[in-house]
Amino acid sequence: MNSILPFCDGLPVRDVAPGETLIEEGIGDHYLYVLIEGELEVSSDGVQVNTQDKPGSVFGEMAALLGTPHTTTVKGFTAARVYVVSEPEAFLHSKPEIAYQVARLLARRLKGATDYLVDVKNQFEDQSSHLGMVDAVLASLLNQQDVACEPGSERDPDTTI
Repeated sequence: MNSILPFCDGLPVRDVAPGETLIEEGIGDHYLYVLIEGELEVSSDGVQVNTQDKPGSVFGEMAALLGTPHTTTVKGFTAARVYVVSEPEAFLHSKPEIAYQVARLLARRLKGATDYLVDVKNQFEDQSSHLGMVDAVLASLLNQQDVACEPGSERDPDTTI
């Protein structure tokens, strides 16, 4: 992913201290961040799901592309430096190579999530509990097209949940 770094020259740089929050889950600042150096921790609902130290790694792309709040919290794991992209749409439109690299990143993440759901489906498809519904979730995920998504559910339309 470090092939995105040459396109970041001239962008503002932010230093992130260990423990400092760069992105907060549920907040929609819609900025895109590109790691220059250091290591960042990614968590969801207070649970660490990953750390990333590869220069050129991108953070905040889902919120920026979808116009939604961030789905994870990103904090400094060690001292880190990131490029700050305050106009992510213009940045992604500026060069096809940038959008291509972000698309590859998202495709890898989707593949990982899909592989995981297939594994869960194979383990629990004969269950009568909610775990037996993984096939419906997987089908929905794989067949989703460009449609507007609204937070909440039919059971509980509260969009803050």
